[in-house]
Amino acid sequence: MSVSLAKGQTVSLEKNSGLAKVFMGCGWDPAQPKKKGFFGSLLGGGGADDIDLDAAVIIFDADKQAIDLVWFKQLKSNDGSIVHSGDNLTGDGDGDDEVIHVDLKALDARAKYLVFTVNSFRGQTFDEVDNAFARLVDASNQNEICRYTLNEKGRHTGVVMASMEKTGAGWQMTAHGTPTNGRTAQELIGAAVAEI
Repeated sequence: MSVSLAKGQTVSLEKNSGLAKVFMGCGWDPAQPKKKGFFGSLLGGGGADDIDLDAAVIIFDADKQAIDLVWFKQLKSNDGSIVHSGDNLTGDGDGDDEVIHVDLKALDARAKYLVFTVNSFRGQTFDEVDNAFARLVDASNQNEICRYTLNEKGRHTGVVMASMEKTGAGWQMTAHGTPTNGRTAQELIGAAVAEI
């Protein structure tokens, strides 16, 4: 059964014994504009604009130095253990808009933290976004392990959504939901390192 995480909450992933491959699914919808009346909807004023958010994962070592970055411009980590599904330009539809697959057993041995971010490449703000979430899924059986739903709105263009940390007892995940600014994953590295 999936755990619904609150902002700042951490959950151990070790009760999922043998966890080897996971994926982080991120989703969002364009915010619905305020109703403009009957004539506004007839003239096309009732729809929401497309929202082009980009999910990414920044990999840090124990010294909190970024050692790799997987995003829409680099869909695979240098060691091949992390693979991005590709860029979703609209946010339309139900379910995950972008997915990042992680083979925990094949990760670079230096990897201690995986920080998942979402940013707006076009500069759209999170005032224009509804229903943003990040969910961690066991890829072996498609069972959702935990989910974090982002409820905050704002003029920011990026969010540090969640992180995974490799501890002596195994992996754990923390929900962050920390607003920041930046239009690329590279611009969010400073905000990401501040959360770990």
